[in-house]
Amino acid sequence: MTGVLTAIGLMSGTSLDGIDVALVRTDGETVVERGPSMGCSYDAAFRRRLQGALETAKAINERNERPGDLADIERELTLRHAQAVRALLSENSLEPSQIDIVGFHGQTVLHRPNLRLTVQLGDGGLLARETGIDVVHDMRANDMVHGGQGAPLIPVYHAALAAGLPRAKGRAVVFVNIGGISNLTFIGSGGDIVAFDSGPGNTLIDQWVEAHAGIPFDQGGMIASEGSVDPDLADRYLSHAFFTDPVRRSLDRNDFQPPEGAAASLEDGARTLAHVTAAAILRSARHLPERPSLYVVCGGGRLNRIIMGDLAALAEVEGAEVVAAEALDLNGDSMEAEAWAYLAVRSLRGLALTFPGTTGVTSPVTGGVLRKAALGD
Repeated sequence: MTGVLTAIGLMSGTSLDGIDVALVRTDGETVVERGPSMGCSYDAAFRRRLQGALETAKAINERNERPGDLADIERELTLRHAQAVRALLSENSLEPSQIDIVGFHGQTVLHRPNLRLTVQLGDGGLLARETGIDVVHDMRANDMVHGGQGAPLIPVYHAALAAGLPRAKGRAVVFVNIGGISNLTFIGSGGDIVAFDSGPGNTLIDQWVEAHAGIPFDQGGMIASEGSVDPDLADRYLSHAFFTDPVRRSLDRNDFQPPEGAAASLEDGARTLAHVTAAAILRSARHLPERPSLYVVCGGGRLNRIIMGDLAALAEVEGAEVVAAEALDLNGDSMEAEAWAYLAVRSLRGLALTFPGTTGVTSPVTGGVLRKAALGD
């Protein structure tokens, strides 16, 4: 399959806050025309169901197992994604027939790369039937079959974006996605790509403020702005072996746990964990082959001014600049959803989704499962 296709990407990340939807016209290579996007938030009750699903999923030993209520949650999750597609189409006066493919990430509930095990809830066949559009899903598994970590998958899209950014020309650039887990994509001054998870993102902060204040996240870093960094608590995280291990690996949401028994106040805890999020990015960047001169930040964490302030201060010491994606006319909210649209087109064309420098796969490999709407499979 060749030529430019119109694709919709769907992303529900580790923050468990909702679905990002984005439309992209692309050939899966150099052509990237970004279209409309939107976010569809989960209600509190469904968010709690997803949190419960993370616990239930710990019992999974085979990818297709759905213990407890996971099958019911998977169906509801898929139907919510179908509604998100319909909402984007309706808001932009589009018909399903105008969309060539949907790239469907689903919801990761278990990620154990050392066991070659990754589980994303999401029924691609059901989504295809509900939307009337062909769907590519399950894009991580084939990477693991070929020796990869199953993450991150976004770097090939970051590289396509970087190629079109005048401000990135000739510079070593890092795209930083601060979601539930943070990850880095490095595009060297010579065009080489390296990527890996960098540590906890918003997850620890979200869990802290929910446990201590009953709210899902620290909007804009308002709570953290009233606190101070607890150096002992920060060191509990930043001394983790993950940051010094020369072997980079992808992370599961549960690899960094909330600070049980910490005596910090609500504000000091939020402030400390915001610092940890920023410092983790710079510590992990030490494993890159070249010192970055530009960090482009996307994901929900870029809206936390405390994280961004700490990240900018730490990067300045190393002679680097930090900007939010919007400063480069990119969309920091929809970038991952855009990437899933781009990856779906690459999957259709049999192009590689992952590379040795991104997931540790033995050689570049494609992936994804195609579900045809017309066949209802």
